[in-house]
Amino acid sequence: MKRKTLLWSQWVMAILLLGTLGACSKFLDRKPLNATLEDLNQGGLEGQIYGLYGAIRNGDVAGQGFGGIPWLAMNNFRSDDSEKGSSAADGADWGVIYDQFQYVKDHWSNTTYWDQHYVLIGQANTALQIADSLKLTDAASQINRAEARFFRAFAYFDLVRAFGEVPKIDFRVYSAVDAQRPKSSVAEIYALIDADLQFAAANLPLNWKNAAGSSRFPGRLTKGAAQALAAKTQLYRQNWSAALTLCQSVISSGEYALTGNYDDIWKEAGENNSESIFEIQASIGANNADNYFSWYAIAQGVRGSGDWDLGWGWNTPTQNLVDAFDANDPRLKSTVLYSGQADRYGKTVPSFPAIPRMYWNNKVYPEPSMQTFTANRQGGWINQRVIRYADVILMAAEAANESGNGTLAANYLEQIRARARAGASGVLPAIAFANQAQMRTAIRNERRVELAMEGERFFDLVRWGQAVTVLGGQGYQNKHRYYPIPQQAIDNSGGKLIQNPEW
Repeated sequence: MKRKTLLWSQWVMAILLLGTLGACSKFLDRKPLNATLEDLNQGGLEGQIYGLYGAIRNGDVAGQGFGGIPWLAMNNFRSDDSEKGSSAADGADWGVIYDQFQYVKDHWSNTTYWDQHYVLIGQANTALQIADSLKLTDAASQINRAEARFFRAFAYFDLVRAFGEVPKIDFRVYSAVDAQRPKSSVAEIYALIDADLQFAAANLPLNWKNAAGSSRFPGRLTKGAAQALAAKTQLYRQNWSAALTLCQSVISSGEYALTGNYDDIWKEAGENNSESIFEIQASIGANNADNYFSWYAIAQGVRGSGDWDLGWGWNTPTQNLVDAFDANDPRLKSTVLYSGQADRYGKTVPSFPAIPRMYWNNKVYPEPSMQTFTANRQGGWINQRVIRYADVILMAAEAANESGNGTLAANYLEQIRARARAGASGVLPAIAFANQAQMRTAIRNERRVELAMEGERFFDLVRWGQAVTVLGGQGYQNKHRYYPIPQQAIDNSGGKLIQNPEW
C-alpha cells in the first residue's frame, strides 16, 4: 500500500502546498514575486522546482487543469471513447459543450484549463530566471533547469493541441502587463517545445536509482520522460523519422519494460512500475492522514451512495468504446467497470439505474483494501499515469510504418498484443504486415484500446484527420479541432490577444 515514506515523497508533498497555493490565482492577474527569491541558493531553486510537481497534481479546488474535470473534458469527453458521465442533471451543460461540440467561450472549464497551464508556465519561467540570476551551473541546478523546461514544454504542448496559436511567454512575469502578449504561431510554440525538451533530455538523469536499485525519487522526471514527450510532439507534426529515433532511444535505454499483466498497471502496487515513464504522484496515509490528493480519480469514481460513493462519476466509457475491443481482449475488463457485475476484487457493483451509468473507468477504481486503510472511499491517492512505455512502443510502431518499415512496425505492435493476450491461445493473434494502409489501421485500433480513457483518443483522431468522420454525428466540424480562447483571457490582454479565427 502507498505510504510513501521516502524522503522525496515527504519533501515534495510538503513543498506542494506552495505550488497549489500559487495555482489558485489567475495567470494574467499574478502579482510580482518577492525579490528575495533572487537570493536563494541551489537548494532554494530545487524547492521552486518541487512546486512544479505540485502544480500539475492540482491539489486544490481551483486547480483542475491537468487532471480534474476541465482536463477530462478537453482530453476525453470530446472523443468517442468517453462522455460526460455522472447523472443526466449533474453538469448537464458540460455534456452539451464537450460531447455535442457546442463550445462556450466563457465557460469556467476552458478558462481553468487555460489559466492553470499558464500558471505552470509562469512558475517554470520564474524558476529558470532564478537559476539564471544566481548563475547556477552545477549539475544539480542543471537538472532543476531541465525539470522546469520539461514542465513548460508539457504545458505548451497541451495548449497548442487544444487552442492552436497561443501567446509564447518564455520569461518571468513581474506584472500583468508583461503577460499581455499576442498569439504566436503554432510553429513558434513547437520550436520552444523542441528546445525545452532537447535541453531536458540532455540534462535529466536516466533514472533516480540508489545503490540497491530502488528509486530515490518516485515520479521525478527522467531523460526517458523528456524523450517520450518529444517523440509525441514530433508524431503530431508527422516528423516520422525524428519520432522513431526518439522512441528507439527510450526503448534501447533499458530503463523500461512492459508489465507482465495489463491489469496490474491499474492497481496500487502498479504505480511507478517498470513501464511508468511519467506519473503525477498522489498520496495518502492511514485513516486519511497526510492526504495529498488529486482530483483525477475522485472526479471519475463510481457515483453511488454509502459504500459505493466512490467519486463524482464523470468521464464514463461509451458503448462505442466497449464495442471497439476484440472478442475476449483482457484489456476490456481492465478498462471498463460494469454496473451490476463483479469488480476485479470480487465485489459486485450496484446495477444501473441505481447508479447512473452502465460503465465506469476501471483504470481509476480505488482498491477496497486502500479504502479501508485510508478510511476514505474516494481514490484521491491514485496516481495519474501520463506517459507509459506502451505508448512509446505504439508511437514507434506508427512512426516506423509511416517511414516505410512495416516489418519493424509489426514487431512493435506484437509486443503490445502479446502482453495483452498474456499467453491465452486464440486471443489477439499477431498481425503480420501486408501493406502500409493495413498496418496503419491495425496500429490505430491498438492505440485506441491500449490507451483507452487515458486522454489520447480525441487528439489522435484530430491528427489522423479522422475526427470529422468519427465524431461528425456528435456535431463535430473541423473548426472544433481547436477550442476558442477563453473570453476572460482576451478581455485581460489589453487588446493584444485575438480570438481564434473560426470562433
